Parts: sequence; structure tokens; C-alpha cells
Amino acid sequence: MLSASRRQALFRYSPQLLAGHGVQGFMVVEGQLTRVMSATTRTLDVDADAQLMLRFQAGEAECFDSLVLRHRKPLLHFIYRMVQDPGVSEELTQEAFLRVYLSRERYTVEARFTTWLYRIATHLTLNHIRDHRHEKRSESLDQPAPEGEPQRELPDRHPGAESGLLKEEKLARVRRAVAGLPERQRSAVLMHKYQGMDYREIGQALRLSESATKSLLFRAYETLRVELSSLL
Repeated sequence: MLSASRRQALFRYSPQLLAGHGVQGFMVVEGQLTRVMSATTRTLDVDADAQLMLRFQAGEAECFDSLVLRHRKPLLHFIYRMVQDPGVSEELTQEAFLRVYLSRERYTVEARFTTWLYRIATHLTLNHIRDHRHEKRSESLDQPAPEGEPQRELPDRHPGAESGLLKEEKLARVRRAVAGLPERQRSAVLMHKYQGMDYREIGQALRLSESATKSLLFRAYETLRVELSSLL
């Protein structure tokens, strides 16, 4: 990974860092980004994220800011559910956006931008899990989960909290069951269930065929069904 100082410098989007990195060959025509070809022009039929990424390629640095604002929180939650560590999930999220920043000139509109982003994030996350597989993970109750994720708290033993405890226990069992899946199955389930990605998009992110993706998810959901049968 890049050093903390390098990461912080890149995330300031200073003009010095951006200078000289624009991609030639794009122009805006009637509000749409168009690639200039040798003899003709072709309007790119792409989603809003891809439009932002192409504009960033063309030198509009503020478009990268927009992409970070749009996708940072869902990506952070996706990575957190993979690694179950707030500090690591924050670091990997920043690293994923840095890879987007550094790879901007190689970006092509072959798939949705989010598919490309989650492919980068999944690769980084799986590598981290493999590199730290034999390390015993310890979490502190004082270390907050990302905003929107359930906080790890000591249980409230007052009678009025019983129903809340039961609900929290069920949620905790689901989280443990998902966390216990093999890495690729876990990432596929998280993309499918939490990010709303379809089989094709998940397959592109994991570099699998659509049929292999369906098989992967089937095995994952079958494992979860068995693990959580007492909750059904």
C-alpha cells in the first residue's frame, strides 16, 4: 500500500499532482461527453458515474471528488463487512479510491463504473485477508464501526431491553454466518445482497462467468440457509 503521507497528499487533489495527467481526445457536446475519433465522433452512452470518470480523465478534477462522495460510504460498508475492522476498512477504502485515481488513464467504458470500483476493492480486500489470515483479530468496544453499521456494545440487562437483545442476537448471528463464508462467496453475497449488483456485474467484479457466479452464490446461500436454519 502507499504510505500514509502519500495517501493524504493525493486526497488533497493539489493542482501540482493533477497537472499533466489529463487525457486528450474528449469534448463536451450539448451537455454530453463525446470521444473525438479520427474522422467521426461517437457519443458514449454511459451512466452518470462513467460520465464523471471520463470527465475526470479529460482533466476535470472535481469529478473525482464527486465520485468519492457518491460511493465512499457504500464501499466502506462493503469492505467493513468483509474485514470486520473499522480501521482496516477505512484504509482499504482510501486505497481503492487511490487505485481509481492512479488508473484513470486506463479506464474504459466496458462495464458500469461501480463494477470496476468493486473489482478493485474486492481485489484489495481479498489480498488483505489472505496476507493476515493467521493473525488473531482483536476489536475494542471503543473502536467505532463505520456510520450506519451496528455498533458493538455491551448488552443492556434491563427487562425492557429483552426484545432488542433478541433482535441484536439474530443480527449478530447473520453477520457471523456471512463473515464465516469463504472469501469469494462472502464478497459475492455482499455485492448481491447489500449493493444490489446482478450476476453479470458480480461476475465482472470477481472475473467469473455468469454461470460460475450463480453457482458461487448458490453455494453461499445454501451454507447460510443451513447455518441460520434455526432463525427461519
